[in-house]
Amino acid sequence: MKTLIVIPTYNEARNIPELLPQILNYVPDVHILIVDDHSPDGTGELVDSYISENRFNKQLFILHRDKKEGLGRAYIAGFQWGLDRGYDILVSMDADFSHDPKYLPALLKEMQTNDLVIGSRYISGGGVVNWSLLRKIISRGGSLYARILLLSGIHDLTGGFNLYKAENLKKIQLNHILSNGYCFQIEMKFRHQLLGLKIKESPIIFHDRTLGQSKMSKNIFKEAILKTALLGISRFHLKRYLSTAEKSQQTLSSE
Repeated sequence: MKTLIVIPTYNEARNIPELLPQILNYVPDVHILIVDDHSPDGTGELVDSYISENRFNKQLFILHRDKKEGLGRAYIAGFQWGLDRGYDILVSMDADFSHDPKYLPALLKEMQTNDLVIGSRYISGGGVVNWSLLRKIISRGGSLYARILLLSGIHDLTGGFNLYKAENLKKIQLNHILSNGYCFQIEMKFRHQLLGLKIKESPIIFHDRTLGQSKMSKNIFKEAILKTALLGISRFHLKRYLSTAEKSQQTLSSE
């Protein structure tokens, strides 16, 4: 299946030169889209130079955005770019090596029999490295909080290493996602869950970034708390809306 890895960037010029060849070493046939939010450190210009030099065999693309608008908006723009160009599988992945490219072959294999595959830190075989105790508590607490409010069996709702089928991104009404920060990852999974799509968690070891700065902030944390609660409250309305939209799409497709 035609696969696009979508990587949002903001000041990741120190990570990109090593990340890109590693990805293509593990999965040589994929395409990579960098979604850059006008990085002051020249990330976008660096990727432009790689493309102009054809350094990655026409498998690298970039989507320049005028300003930093949040993780969710960057992913939606990247996914829509991929949908418009006929990709079958779209992968969300960080640029800072917290998502190790070595897991890509196994995750892509799981996509043969599933609708959504999650690189999961919180199932047997998964874990995190180089995190403080406080960050571990916040992360696990956030996933538990979301699982309870959303009545979800997914262990790693907040993780960002995820593989989606293009047909399902259309079903979940991608352009109507409410969240923008890290809650975006929760809402994406929750919408798949509401439609009864087949979800698989595959273990990964998550390594904290060694270069660059974390994008986490108090505002992002607050949004995750409030938006997750809102999703839980509106679950029945959202499920009805998604089911109705899916039936409408099926009707249009059959005409």
